[in-house]
Amino acid sequence: MNDLIPVKVECHSGYKADEFPKYFYFDNIRFKITEISDRWYEGGLNPDFPVANYLKVITNDKKIYILKHEISTGNWYLLIKEESIIL
Repeated sequence: MNDLIPVKVECHSGYKADEFPKYFYFDNIRFKITEISDRWYEGGLNPDFPVANYLKVITNDKKIYILKHEISTGNWYLLIKEESIIL
């Protein structure tokens, strides 16, 4: 099971708005994105899943996260996989 957690993202805006993320905030902690290691697009063929860009990012502490950016709303989410949650 996957969960989407809304996050605030600071982006670089070049030839288009929100061209790529530079920082994201989770639990009031600012994470600096040092690399985008992968990205993919969800095309919206299923109405239950809006058009979105996904980015696999590496932060300055060498941890890997997946961010989702919904195109129609501009909202950003952190994708959490249930099996990756450590209690």
